[in-house]
Amino acid sequence: MDVLQQIQWENLFNPQLAWESFPFIIQGSVYTLSLSLVTMAIGLILGLFTAVARMSGNLVFRWPARAYISVIRGTPLLVQLFILYFGLTVTGITLTPVTAALIGLSLNVGGYTAETIRGSILSIPKGQWEAAKSLNMTYWQSLRRIIIPQSVRVALPPLANTFLSLVKDTALLSVITVPEMLYQAKIVAGRTYDYMTVYILVAAIYWVICTILNIFHERLEKRYGRYTV
Repeated sequence: MDVLQQIQWENLFNPQLAWESFPFIIQGSVYTLSLSLVTMAIGLILGLFTAVARMSGNLVFRWPARAYISVIRGTPLLVQLFILYFGLTVTGITLTPVTAALIGLSLNVGGYTAETIRGSILSIPKGQWEAAKSLNMTYWQSLRRIIIPQSVRVALPPLANTFLSLVKDTALLSVITVPEMLYQAKIVAGRTYDYMTVYILVAAIYWVICTILNIFHERLEKRYGRYTV
């Protein structure tokens, strides 16, 4: 029975292959982390302007913002990436894998963070708006000096969760040949035919990265959280 269990375990995970494949697979983490950071930054800026447009009383700004958020939140990220990378070629526009990834992830993050930011802004008491108005501040001055600094604390936890999800979603970029970690793992698995070992290794790397990011998130939330005393 012990021999059978040992054979089954060896078929499930090969430590030697994992050790030899690790340097090659971890190279993809450069794309995983850099794309996550860049697209999160772009998405936050896009989300902020979209959220403000979504709350605008002007239909010219509000309806396009609502349509953008609806499309992004109502369609899978994988489909959005396919449209950018494969679909646009019909129109004569050809994007590189990294460019398509940057645009697709940024637009996706922008759509989700827009609703997060909008909700955090709406959570600020109306008295804050009235106080800013009593100081003769304009709408934009009120947002920049009074409302947004307070709403950041409210938005911090969901935005951190969005970033964690974004890091994991970069695995979808392997389907458009971005050489991130899962794509590198597919190359190793295709050569060795040991898919279980390679994919367990990738899962472990993602888990370590997300665990480290979650530790930073918890410290950041304790320092700047809304209910910090």
